[in-house]
Amino acid sequence: MPAGSSQIQHVFVLMLENRSFDHLLGFSGITGTDAVTGAPTKINGLAGTESNSFSGTSYSVQPPGADFVMPCDPNHEFDHILVQLCGPGAQYPKGGPYPPITDSGFVDSYVSSGGGNNPGEVMKCFTLSQLPVVTALAEEFVVCDNWHASLPGPTWPNRMFLHAASSGGLDHSPTTAEIVKWETIGGFNFKNGTLFDALKTHGITRRLYAGDDFPMVAALKGIHLDDIRPYSNFASDLKQPAYPFTYVFIEPSYDVLNQYKNSTSEHPLTDITLGEGLIKATYEAIRNSAYWNNSLLIITWDEHGGFYDHAVPGPAVAPGDTASNSQFNQFGFTFEQYGPRVPAIVISPLIPKNLIDHRLYDHASVPATIENLFGLKALTARDAQANHLDALLTLATPRTDAPLMLPLPAVSTFGTAPMAMATAAPRDLSITKASNPNGTVNQGTLPGVIHSALRQDLELSPPAQRDAILARVSKIETREQARLYLADVQKKIHTRRPKPTDPANPDSARSQASSQ
Repeated sequence: MPAGSSQIQHVFVLMLENRSFDHLLGFSGITGTDAVTGAPTKINGLAGTESNSFSGTSYSVQPPGADFVMPCDPNHEFDHILVQLCGPGAQYPKGGPYPPITDSGFVDSYVSSGGGNNPGEVMKCFTLSQLPVVTALAEEFVVCDNWHASLPGPTWPNRMFLHAASSGGLDHSPTTAEIVKWETIGGFNFKNGTLFDALKTHGITRRLYAGDDFPMVAALKGIHLDDIRPYSNFASDLKQPAYPFTYVFIEPSYDVLNQYKNSTSEHPLTDITLGEGLIKATYEAIRNSAYWNNSLLIITWDEHGGFYDHAVPGPAVAPGDTASNSQFNQFGFTFEQYGPRVPAIVISPLIPKNLIDHRLYDHASVPATIENLFGLKALTARDAQANHLDALLTLATPRTDAPLMLPLPAVSTFGTAPMAMATAAPRDLSITKASNPNGTVNQGTLPGVIHSALRQDLELSPPAQRDAILARVSKIETREQARLYLADVQKKIHTRRPKPTDPANPDSARSQASSQ
């Protein structure tokens, strides 16, 4: 094993949302050292000539800079991504091979999502000055330019691959009807369990941090309320004399009922500088802790969010834990095709400075890394063959030159406060209003958030209330009905936690809410 592997005692993973590699870093021009050969290299970025056509007009990638907040959310469900990758009119035959990929339909798909006023918006890419936090980390540590979403699908199944090296056959965003059905049969589960199950079986400690009260990870079977801790306590927890957690997974806030407006997730409808603030806060909390020398931090994004990326995703190994005609499979997808590239940065003082890793990765590389570091068995065929990141830990002695502080996020025209937002306590849903209150609940990640709330609600309520809870959720049709339900569950969650004892720090008591 590499020299630094045996020194790792803490692995932190931060997963953000919905950005492609080219969209964030395609015009960065980052150069460095090849992580495998040691030779000088540069990232697989953009030449500036890449384009898509729509209605006879060509729209090229645009280096002047992307908007901090998108005017509309690019479509990124399975059938939308099929158009983006394979062009308008592409069809996926159930159980069959994925069509040839040309990366030609991104503009067409964006127009269908409501982007007709500016079709080329989805081709815009950020500049170095717009993303100073991500750029600084990419140049200081390792940027992976061949990391792909685990499937050409949306957020929910891609996040499952990070937790289970599989989506259990799920190839789409679930509906509220589906999540209620799952709970009637004991919850969504995986044939071989999740990474969290494997860690628990082997006595390896883990902790979950969340930017709001309904992280998507809470929807997984086996995750309990006491496993989840507010992210606002993350930095203070790392200042404690002992931090006994080996694996730490961090979720941003979503603010899904408010069209992601105050989200730190980097969803296209939020100000991306808020996510930059979360990344900065996370890195600096670890870097300035006593645990830095024995840590590994992985930052990645769940899927490309509909944004253009020029790289052609290749074939993938199916997890092999479920049939393509499973009850969770809408399109008959075989899971033998990766999705578009997403950014990924790997950080540790046991990794040489300024590496570029061209090896193939996907989200299953996270459980593969944990398994290799701590002697666990692979969960599925996907993580069994996945490249693992501990190969980067080649230094026998920790570096001492890593920055203690990162640059501040760029100044946004939207007047947000990235650092304050990153560590803010969850919003009180009982006093907020849902945007588009009469809109359908079955849109994007909202059903996943409701599933998180549902599982916590069932845990916090007497068994006799189970049927009534499931019945209530099954009747949720609008975003306002969703808000009312989430507010009620949020109240239960906060009642479970101790009240603040320090008036100057209203989050102080929350730091005691989760079991050690």
